[in-house]
Amino acid sequence: MIVGGAVLLLPTAFLQGVNANDRAHGGGIDPQSTQYVMKRTSPNPYVREVARCFAHNPRCHLKLLKCPAQCPKRVNSKFQSAACFIDCSRKCQTTCKRRKPNCNGYSAMCYELRFVGGDGVMFYFHGKANEDFCLVSDYNVHINAHFIGTRPQGRPRDFTWVQALGILFDRYKFSVAAKKVANWDNSVDQMMFTFNGEEVTIPIGNGAMWRSPLDDVRVERVSEVNAVHVTIEGIMSASVEVVPISKEEDRVHNYTLPEDDVFAHLNVQFGFVRLSATVDGVLGQTYKPNYESPVKIGVPMPIMGGEAKFKVSSLFATDCLVNRFSQPFLALSLSSSTMGSTKCTTTSTSGGILCRR
Repeated sequence: MIVGGAVLLLPTAFLQGVNANDRAHGGGIDPQSTQYVMKRTSPNPYVREVARCFAHNPRCHLKLLKCPAQCPKRVNSKFQSAACFIDCSRKCQTTCKRRKPNCNGYSAMCYELRFVGGDGVMFYFHGKANEDFCLVSDYNVHINAHFIGTRPQGRPRDFTWVQALGILFDRYKFSVAAKKVANWDNSVDQMMFTFNGEEVTIPIGNGAMWRSPLDDVRVERVSEVNAVHVTIEGIMSASVEVVPISKEEDRVHNYTLPEDDVFAHLNVQFGFVRLSATVDGVLGQTYKPNYESPVKIGVPMPIMGGEAKFKVSSLFATDCLVNRFSQPFLALSLSSSTMGSTKCTTTSTSGGILCRR
């Protein structure tokens, strides 16, 4: 869709598993892929789930799809390392996919502090400890991150990790964060959630789910503890995992962490339903049409600068210099257009204009 001179990009709702060739040609998961109803479920972990598609394409409409034997359920469990993904698009198939962050995949943010952009380019963004930075800012969504870190004596900059995400959309605020942990135990959940300022409690257990009152925000556990998949309907998704810094990592990298803190932090992989051509932020800018990464390709640690323009005053603030959130958004009724290298065509499902890089 071209809106007020802006091109709406429609990357996948969940990028994990999309190969580089697909992404380079504007590929992703068709919105029709999730148009199905479940026909068979069972508490038996080995019984394959079955869904009936109602996507509006002749190849898959009303067809029954059965999950693979290797991943019979749509949620991860101790019986299967990947989850069943039901795709009712023209592919009309079921496949096995991980639902935890793929730190080498598109839109990933992991470790100390490494990104893979929407353009597939890997870069590091250090920011500063105990400050907040804008990751994505667009007309309908704004995502900030709170950084934690340490600076050993003699180092010119902080080692940094993301401790929390603050997501604003419509009139709502949602956060996911890692607790401060002195001693890590893999069996103990160390995640915290809030929705509009109220703490959200998600039961322990793979497949446990919390839904917002309007069912437009869903948080599903994809392991017993410390890993979830977040969906904000029509806007974005995120696979989020809490991990600690191990003693071996501390020794190898000379982080010099304190004895009472393992610096539990978030590894995240984002997916976006639609982003405008003016999207910005540390990660968001990499989704702009014709974006050219300023980082030095081929060096061991390509650095993305710009801390000053991405800094915000708090986890839910929108006062960064690149803020795009809540700006006027006017739609134009167009049937077909081309803007630069971005091709736009009419969509049969929504009646709008679909534009891909």
